[in-house]
Amino acid sequence: MRRQVGLIGVFLMTVATATADDKTEFGKMPDGTAVQQYTLKNRNGMNVKIITLGGIISELHVPDKDGKFDDVVLGFHNLDGYLQGHPYFGCITGRYCNRIAKGKFTLDGKEYTLAVNNKPNHLHGGVKGFDKVVWKAAPLQLEAGQGHGIVLTYRSVDGEEGYPGNLNVTVRYILLDDNTLVMQYEAKTDKPTVINLTNHSYFNLAGIRGGDVLGHELEINADQITPTDDTFIPTGKIVNVKDTPFDFTAAKAIGKDIGQIKGDPGGYDLNYVVGGSTGDLRHAASVHEPKTGRTMDVFTKEPGVQFYSGNFLDGKVIGKGGVAYKKHFGFCLETQHYPDSPNQPNFPSVVLTPGSNYSTSTIYRFGVKR
Repeated sequence: MRRQVGLIGVFLMTVATATADDKTEFGKMPDGTAVQQYTLKNRNGMNVKIITLGGIISELHVPDKDGKFDDVVLGFHNLDGYLQGHPYFGCITGRYCNRIAKGKFTLDGKEYTLAVNNKPNHLHGGVKGFDKVVWKAAPLQLEAGQGHGIVLTYRSVDGEEGYPGNLNVTVRYILLDDNTLVMQYEAKTDKPTVINLTNHSYFNLAGIRGGDVLGHELEINADQITPTDDTFIPTGKIVNVKDTPFDFTAAKAIGKDIGQIKGDPGGYDLNYVVGGSTGDLRHAASVHEPKTGRTMDVFTKEPGVQFYSGNFLDGKVIGKGGVAYKKHFGFCLETQHYPDSPNQPNFPSVVLTPGSNYSTSTIYRFGVKR
């Protein structure tokens, strides 16, 4: 398995002036707040669109083996689709992505109570997590010829959704000319708190009309998982995947062993331990779609990645081009600290204290295999 990558660094950005084509109005929130959409393009024709509601990646156009471009993320072409409710398409999730058991955790001897929005647990930051707020945005530019980006900022006030501390969050999306999308996350707090941020894009490398993703070939550079109970809360154990349907240490079709997974609705939805030292950027996963030849490699500084095979999609949500998003029509690779870490002392810490800086990066690199 490939554990390291030496080709990607951390990039410094400077604020630049955007052209009119970079920014358009996507719609207005019920209170009248404008939602903007930023388009980032590289010299190869790849482009990504990000809206300020939730920092959502609303479109991501990449070429196939024949040079044909298609949008490879689930979502909507209008704001109404996002406002009517959706399963976290493309958004920044926080303050704590994934689940916290029963919406409770104790920090420095004090118990905090969060919203239970995924009974019986807290999920993805609560009723109004980072996915449902309008972020401030400004354009960025890298060194000449290296790409373009935007920076999103949000101040989460003390007590928001039950979390302690005023938290200032910065997220950068950067599109490079080698068809790499970089996501950088930073945060500071004035009171001890917990934090776990990710992007929740649903990918389908066959395109938005590509059907289910069961034929996508996936490799995850992890030989351990954190198994869960029937409410998707980790048991606290870390177990090996060898000789189980959860083994993706060698590339295989997502659908190859999915029928062996018991439970309702069936499919993959758990955290893989990609390991590594804190701050190290490592290769977490690779995906290949055989028909189009599109590939995606995931690199991260996070210790885990949640592989979700779109099990709860049921065709009721109608997305881009009138497509009904049915079961397994998209997959997620959510780089993260482990679920329920505030209640699991043997898991890597998610506590952020005043004077410390939360800083992490995730990279999605797109290519083709002929």
